[in-house]
Amino acid sequence: MPEQLTLATEADGGFETHRKPTRRDVFLAEMDKVVPWSELCAVIEPFYPKARAEGGRRPVGLERMLRIHFLQQWYALSDQAVEEALYDSASMRRFVRIDLGREPAPDETTVCKFRHLLEKHGLAKELFKTVNRHLHDKGLKLSQGTIVDATILGAPSSTKNRDKARDPEMHQTKKGNQWYFGMKAHIGVDEATGLVHSVVTTAANVSDVTQVGDLLHGKEKVVFGDAGYTGAEKYAPAKRRRKWHIAAKRSKVKAIEDETLRTLTEKIEHIKASIRAAVEHPFRVVKRQFGHVKARYRGLTKNGAQVLTLFALSNLWMARQHLLAKTG
Repeated sequence: MPEQLTLATEADGGFETHRKPTRRDVFLAEMDKVVPWSELCAVIEPFYPKARAEGGRRPVGLERMLRIHFLQQWYALSDQAVEEALYDSASMRRFVRIDLGREPAPDETTVCKFRHLLEKHGLAKELFKTVNRHLHDKGLKLSQGTIVDATILGAPSSTKNRDKARDPEMHQTKKGNQWYFGMKAHIGVDEATGLVHSVVTTAANVSDVTQVGDLLHGKEKVVFGDAGYTGAEKYAPAKRRRKWHIAAKRSKVKAIEDETLRTLTEKIEHIKASIRAAVEHPFRVVKRQFGHVKARYRGLTKNGAQVLTLFALSNLWMARQHLLAKTG
């Protein structure tokens, strides 16, 4: 038996000695450096449970719970799945700073209660604002241009649940020849940096153009949007000298009889589309990098809080090279 323990210890030590950093190791190491932990914790701290003077169970450290919460967003993990991942992944434990030789990982109930705390006090919105203030302080300031767009996030349409009904706050919409049931995430993206500065969540049947007023920071001189935002100026606060570059509908471009004028119009539309392409980057990060393609919870409030958190983290991810250069 002692010989087996010795061999096992030597095997583990040898593995760690020659271990190559994985993509997860690199990702978590970079995010550990670029996330403004102290600023974000300061937002949550007034609402976080304090240790009781008369004893009892001490609350888990705030920063540790925030790190676990972010792991859930980055890897699309449920409360139970993130608890199991902490026991299974050494890189995640290092990121959360848990030593299983001294303490267990927080259980799924603790993780769930932390998420409910953020939802109850509307802290996801404040965390989003704090991240963007941090980016502004690091030199990533808003320009005078905004790109607006929206994406559909599907929700379970099955009625095989406790209420025997679909989520009443989700609705269906048609895109092309396909019907979708769920919600929409509407975003306003800075033209120069490609970072998200505004987020609104609605049911999927809400028209994109009706939300444009809440997607502007107010100092834009130019706004870009696809054909779904035709007439957007009617839904935004009036401002002098603000220009709207909304994509023309394909049917209108094809209907131009003069070939020279149609060719020129197509070139202009191509230029506008190349500028609008920047709005797709945050969607790619959230959906492909973080794996968030469907609404996880019931109701718009819970899902809206998660979407805000995801776009705050996507901003940090897209700006990581700039932030890492600033921190040396």
